Amino acid sequence: MGAYKVGVYGAAGHTGRFVATELERRGVAVRRIVRGAPAQALPQKDGMQRHWLNASCDEPEALDRALEGADAVINCAGPFLDTAPAVAEAALRIGAHYLDIAAEQRSVRQTLATYAGEASDKGIVILPAMAFYGGLADLLVARLCLGHRLVDEILIGTALNYWHPTAGTRRTGERNTARRVIVSGGRLVPLPAAPIPKRWRFPQPFGDLPVAGVPLSEIITISKHIAAAEIESFLNEAPLRDLRKADTPPPTPVDACGRSDQRFVMDVFVSADGVSKRIAAFGRDIYAVTAPLVVEACMRVLSRGNGKGGSFAPAEIFDPADFLAALSSDIRVESIGQSRPMGSIQ
Repeated sequence: MGAYKVGVYGAAGHTGRFVATELERRGVAVRRIVRGAPAQALPQKDGMQRHWLNASCDEPEALDRALEGADAVINCAGPFLDTAPAVAEAALRIGAHYLDIAAEQRSVRQTLATYAGEASDKGIVILPAMAFYGGLADLLVARLCLGHRLVDEILIGTALNYWHPTAGTRRTGERNTARRVIVSGGRLVPLPAAPIPKRWRFPQPFGDLPVAGVPLSEIITISKHIAAAEIESFLNEAPLRDLRKADTPPPTPVDACGRSDQRFVMDVFVSADGVSKRIAAFGRDIYAVTAPLVVEACMRVLSRGNGKGGSFAPAEIFDPADFLAALSSDIRVESIGQSRPMGSIQ
């Protein structure tokens, strides 16, 4: 067959542009879909003109027309509580695989639960949260848990040197008012309203930092396929202060690819069967790095042919070590010993 055809919903957004560019780099025919202004040829940051299709989430027929003939659709348009149902249902109607980059726990829970049966019947893959938040932690945790029967504790700590949020991140935060959940006692339970302050000993260059509990979509995806007594996620305090400030600017590009100079580490600790393991992923720009994550997933789904359909967490259909190795030019993964990284602030 010829080149795959993939629709990118929200292609005019900050992350959507990275995703569309990465798809084209891999030889994919991209349909750029926006949800507002009339369809037109909008300028790209690289100065080129490309055709843009328009389809809002309350126009099913327009969505179907925009996606007709596509092999898959990647939804990059938050808030996903609003867009995921419409775009996923359009994908199911026209027979395309669906992926998104949602960090919202409630959206991911709904997507995984609502469309599993229909997707299975039609041989379509529904894969939400295939992004920096959600997918990356899911793969890292699965890599450490492989071969273990009893998982006692999973801790995920993320450190950013700063966080300049996009307009989409701010809109999603305003819309996402649902109480976040963690896993405690083997069940999904609400995040405590007044958690005990913690510190996390991150690998360099971040070091020992205060953190707050910020469970995102990785809690939902991991708990779908790994039975653990405890699963919690944390983020260092500095980027949270950036998010709280109304005057924090959006990301500033510092290279020809449009990436910022934001740095991250995602540090994962697992205790299972009496053994402790720890692994960390290092990289740059959480928005830009989402593109190789979700596009690699999309290409693997498309290359599966007539594989099993349904709704999945990333590590349910991808080998985590192999998947992470394929991203080595964007994400550096290292084993960093066995020590538990977290303690209480005294």
